[in-house]
Amino acid sequence: MTLASRVIPCLDIRDGRVVKGVRFQSLRDAGDPVECAALYQDQGADEIVLLDVSATPEGRGNALETVRRVRATLSIPLTVGGGVRSADDAASLLGAGADKIGVNTAAVRRPALIEEIAERFGSQCAVLAVDAAATGSGGWEVVVESGHTRTGIDVGQWCRKATARGAGEILLTSWDRDGTRDGYDLDLVAAVSGAVTVPVIASGGANNAGHLLEALRAGASAVLVASILHDGDTTVGHLKKALTQGGVVVRP
Repeated sequence: MTLASRVIPCLDIRDGRVVKGVRFQSLRDAGDPVECAALYQDQGADEIVLLDVSATPEGRGNALETVRRVRATLSIPLTVGGGVRSADDAASLLGAGADKIGVNTAAVRRPALIEEIAERFGSQCAVLAVDAAATGSGGWEVVVESGHTRTGIDVGQWCRKATARGAGEILLTSWDRDGTRDGYDLDLVAAVSGAVTVPVIASGGANNAGHLLEALRAGASAVLVASILHDGDTTVGHLKKALTQGGVVVRP
């Protein structure tokens, strides 16, 4: 039986508002998170990802009230990341309404965090968010702190290590493509999808349904979209219709 590919809108949150930029910089306002989440759910989104993009740089936890407000309007799964440094932080977000927890910088600094979340809440709850930057030598390295710090860690090796520790899903963002609308980094998607056995969500660079189709054919189980939805260029429904026409199985 073929599993349906997922289309997942992403809400980057700063100060209680949805924002979007290019390569995590020059952030602009893109609306109210509750209104955006409700709209995308009505359009047919399979899940919503909510990332507090200023939590880690500001050294604070995720804004729980925003999570509660978004959860109140949703009946679909909600993944929340940003500022998660412990299993207790994850517990607070789950209590506020998250279904899955994304970890990024803190997991790189202390990989045991992945195990702690997976053991306490299950691997299906532990999502490894990876921001990947091209190295110039044909590979990719992990960048952290909202893209401000390069770690020198190989992305494929990190993803394998994290899944061995219990991560049940990879949210893979190309730092180079983020917000550019140049299409997903297909080589990156293929490399990571081939390196792990868990689902990979492709993120960074979508401009049209053709880009989504390419990422799914490259090995992704799901595609993350933001700018093209926030700017009203298309809808989740239109993207899913195009994917169906391209031979991809999606949820109605």
